[in-house]
Amino acid sequence: MKLRRWQDECLNQALSHYSQHRHFLCLATPGAGKSTFAAELTRRMMASRQIDLVLCFSPSVAIAEGLCLTMEQRLARRLDGALGAAGGSYTYQSLMFFKPEFWSMLDHHRVLVIFDEIHHCSGTTPDNANAWGEEILLRIQEKAAFTLALTGTPWRSDKAPIVLSRYLGPEGRIQVDYQYGLQEAIRDGVCRTPRISLIENDHVSITGPDSKIRMFSSLSDLFAEEGSAYSALIQQEQAIRYMLALASTRLVKIRHSNPAAAGLVVAASVNHAKRVAHLLEADGQQVTVVSYHHPDSVGAIQQFRSGTSGWIVSVGMISEGTDIPRLQVCCYLSPIKTELHYRQVLGRVLRRTAATNQEAWLYTFAEPKLVEYANRIAEDIPEYEVVIREAPPTKTAPFAILMDEHSVQDDIANQPQVELGQVDQDNLPSEDHIATDGKPALENMYSWGAFREAVIATFNSPFHS
Repeated sequence: MKLRRWQDECLNQALSHYSQHRHFLCLATPGAGKSTFAAELTRRMMASRQIDLVLCFSPSVAIAEGLCLTMEQRLARRLDGALGAAGGSYTYQSLMFFKPEFWSMLDHHRVLVIFDEIHHCSGTTPDNANAWGEEILLRIQEKAAFTLALTGTPWRSDKAPIVLSRYLGPEGRIQVDYQYGLQEAIRDGVCRTPRISLIENDHVSITGPDSKIRMFSSLSDLFAEEGSAYSALIQQEQAIRYMLALASTRLVKIRHSNPAAAGLVVAASVNHAKRVAHLLEADGQQVTVVSYHHPDSVGAIQQFRSGTSGWIVSVGMISEGTDIPRLQVCCYLSPIKTELHYRQVLGRVLRRTAATNQEAWLYTFAEPKLVEYANRIAEDIPEYEVVIREAPPTKTAPFAILMDEHSVQDDIANQPQVELGQVDQDNLPSEDHIATDGKPALENMYSWGAFREAVIATFNSPFHS
């Protein structure tokens, strides 16, 4: 398989770097093909006898299995960790449970250790590290022959330093050994040109417990004053229907030329995912639901990857690293409002294929932070006109919602469970999704007017087709 230009360039730079240093950090935009680069680098280093084995660590089972498959195809060897294998591919969670005998391989063999999505691991010393970062510092940093760290988003929402990374200057800018941005990826035809559709509403009212009514002319104004309103909105059926209608219409158009094109919905909880799936199925769509609560979700993702069905609804399974190139439309109904998560989700629809139509669409509500992230992405390409506002549809009758205690508690109970050692702030729901006192945070009555769509054409590149 011929490498892309950036992969070949980064590979040569890494090999040169390893002649004097042991650690290499590659920053490449989500969807650029970091796993393929890592696999080819491993093959070259094994062929030149620089290393004997390779260990891969990543934040989820789905990513670990995907990385394992890419490695095995490139190396033509097993990566199952058994006797005679070239190594193994594991989750960061497993770092906590290996026996001393496992780590002894680093004392007796030249091992390349690969960290995919390294931003999940933080710390400069065991004292300030998170659970995964501490294990890397104690078990791997000084014993691995070489390490390769990969990321598409080189920062953490909690501002903690990423493990094995270098920071310089008063602003503490991370120092990467190779960088490949989305602008370059679009220019090279590696990634699709994204379009971000921000769904607005210009007639919103809140009736408080005292029966007083407050009016808002936009969702942005509402969310800026009432943070809990966003959690209410992503649960509201009519709002979900509006977003799904926009996304489904777009996907149908894309599937006219790309029959295998698919859509992704990032849901807030297991119950939420089931409700979204029901709405899609009622519209005649074939839907796959995956979460940590569903049996064999990894197998379901693999089947969806090679299939032709239209939609997959995910709770915490396809936010980053999972390679499903046929995804071209995404609905963001997650309560998580960090830029890291937002960009990682956007990356799921950016991987370019050989299909005729290479559109990539992300649908979100116009929540201030999400709008800020969209505009920040657009600002990366200042030479293009990036904001497009479409005429609003005909107004529809306003509707009201009231989240009751049982529905909120059911959603909280069905959040993906985080196992010991797996706690990482960038994987947790946003603060406004769970009330701090254990009671529902939503006590107001919200009345929503007509929704409308505003489109941010984030990279209006001449390479878009």
